[in-house]
Amino acid sequence: MTFQLIGEAMVSLLGIPFPGPLGGMLLLLGYLWLRGGPSDELSSVGSKLVDNLGLLFVPAGTAIVAYGALFATDGLAIVAALIVSTLVAVLIGGAIAAAAEHSGTSVP
Repeated sequence: MTFQLIGEAMVSLLGIPFPGPLGGMLLLLGYLWLRGGPSDELSSVGSKLVDNLGLLFVPAGTAIVAYGALFATDGLAIVAALIVSTLVAVLIGGAIAAAAEHSGTSVP
């Protein structure tokens, strides 16, 4: 939470159009990289969270049931938007990776 707070503060102070929590995650990533990786305790907690990641999909499943009528009328448009946005994200990610590889920069 500390890194999220610092990320939020940095984004607000600098006035950049960037999500504060994402800035905090990048700061956390840099901190862990400088320390040589996560501690055993952090790895244990992270593993437990990943093991229970499926619980995060319960709200999405509930929304599908609760908004069944909306999906019946606009389901095709919603699915098309999901497919197009996923393809755009994959293509942009691939283009960035290809550009980084071409320039000789390492991509994580």
